Amino acid sequence: MDAVLHALADPSRRAVLGILRDHDATAGELADALPIARPGVSRHLRVLREAGLVEVRQDAQHRIYRLHPEALIDLDDWLGPYRDLWIQRLGALHTEIARGKKDRT
Repeated sequence: MDAVLHALADPSRRAVLGILRDHDATAGELADALPIARPGVSRHLRVLREAGLVEVRQDAQHRIYRLHPEALIDLDDWLGPYRDLWIQRLGALHTEIARGKKDRT
């Protein structure tokens, strides 16, 4: 999970994942879509591959990258208790807001 968190810490890598969430792409297509030179995109893709977030397949002379969302399962499991905490707090906030509206009427 540390490798996934490290990979997600960079906004450029998150942008790459956002593109790959919608469709597979080559490094060149990713470089065209981002304000990053192609060597930078390649370095980001290497980090994402090493973290297991991206898979690559060869198609003739092209390398096609695709999102591997299963790598996010451990992160999602780790975030679960924090998500539950926020749901509880937002529920309590909703209750207090509703109570305040009731008291003003």
